[in-house]
Amino acid sequence: MPNGQYGQQETSAGGQWYPPEWPDRIRALADGALTPTEPRRAATVMLLRDTPDGPAVHMLRRRVEMAFAGGAYAYPGGGVDPRDEDHRIGWAGPSRAEWAERMGTDPATAQAIVCGAVRETFEEAGVLLAGESADTVVGDTTGEDWEAARAALVARELSFAEFLDRRGLVLRSDLLGAWARWITPEFEPRRYDTWFFVAALPEGQRTRNASTEADRTVWIRPADAAAGYDKGELLMMPPTITTLRSLEPYGSPAEALAAAGAQDLTPVLARATLEGGELVLSWPGHDEFTKRVRLADRGAASPGPEHPGGASA
Repeated sequence: MPNGQYGQQETSAGGQWYPPEWPDRIRALADGALTPTEPRRAATVMLLRDTPDGPAVHMLRRRVEMAFAGGAYAYPGGGVDPRDEDHRIGWAGPSRAEWAERMGTDPATAQAIVCGAVRETFEEAGVLLAGESADTVVGDTTGEDWEAARAALVARELSFAEFLDRRGLVLRSDLLGAWARWITPEFEPRRYDTWFFVAALPEGQRTRNASTEADRTVWIRPADAAAGYDKGELLMMPPTITTLRSLEPYGSPAEALAAAGAQDLTPVLARATLEGGELVLSWPGHDEFTKRVRLADRGAASPGPEHPGGASA
């Protein structure tokens, strides 16, 4: 679940995470003592379904006992497997070149990220955006044979290209819409360049908690999830709550998918600066996450007051 890769051993204010080790790492980066880690490509999917009260999104809660981001809500997703670039992957929908143009990448990279999104959704939620042809989608994927294949994918004993080929399936790239892009801050030890996609739950399929990192899953209206975050009841990282809020205007999964082409894919990367006796952490275009931290004695730092524009990051 890479959309949560924004710190370890976090503390929270409201629904936002704030890792206590960030000030020292930010200062080390500013001093030139920390070399940023190259971010790993990743993809995550905001899976939507219709309900009588409007669209709901599928979310997973990271296991509370986990040392990293325990209890935080996120979407199904994960890192891109190098084999996701395999040119033998059956493909339907917009071409790799069209995806590359939309995403501002080369075709191989675009394929790998789209494929990673589809593969991870199957691995973590049991939902497969693929079909026997360009206009069909598989139905129920909960049988023992499907589960065995899913487990083999998770264990990396089977590539996604092999999985699709054995079942005579093609990846339905037209069922996805690129929505946003967030990059883990440069001062973090584990970094991800994460692409967020939107998709509708295919008819006949159902989600299940297939992730070893999650202790529960939920279908929830974006507005309700955002309200839970604002009350401090649901913990989330900045990219999660931001993308949730961006879904609120849409009255159906189809509306959201149709709007994907107009979404801004400019990557969001946190900036850390030193201003007098404070470290200032901000996400350009997202002022609510700005965090000011007063520097105490040399080698120590303590959280300062919340930024007047919103809760601490």
